[in-house]
Amino acid sequence: MVNVNMLPACPVETTLTLISDKWKVLIIRDLLDGTRRFSELRRSIGHISQKVLTSNLRQMENDGLVRREVYAEVPPRVEYSLTETGQSLKPVIDAMWNWGESYKAKLAAD
Repeated sequence: MVNVNMLPACPVETTLTLISDKWKVLIIRDLLDGTRRFSELRRSIGHISQKVLTSNLRQMENDGLVRREVYAEVPPRVEYSLTETGQSLKPVIDAMWNWGESYKAKLAAD
C-alpha cells in the first residue's frame, strides 16, 4: 500500500502518480465493466506486452486500486477487479471519455 507521506502535496499530482500512464487508465477503463482475467485484459487493451501488463497490475494492486484473486485450480485462474478505491476513479475516467469525444468532434467540425 502507498505511504501517504510519500505522496505529493498536490491532489492532482497524487492522482497522476497513481494513474500516470495510458496503460493504467486503460486497465481501469476495462475493469470498470467488471472482473477480468489476465488474458481478457491483454486482449481488450491491445498492444501491451505481458511484462508491462503484469508490472502495471502489480503497481495498481500495491496502490490499492486493483484486487487480484488467485483460484487454486489446474491450470491456475487469476482474476482482477477494481477495489472500492479503484471504482472511485469512474468519474475521472468518464470525464476523460467525455473530453476526448468533445475534442474529436471539434476537430471533425473544423
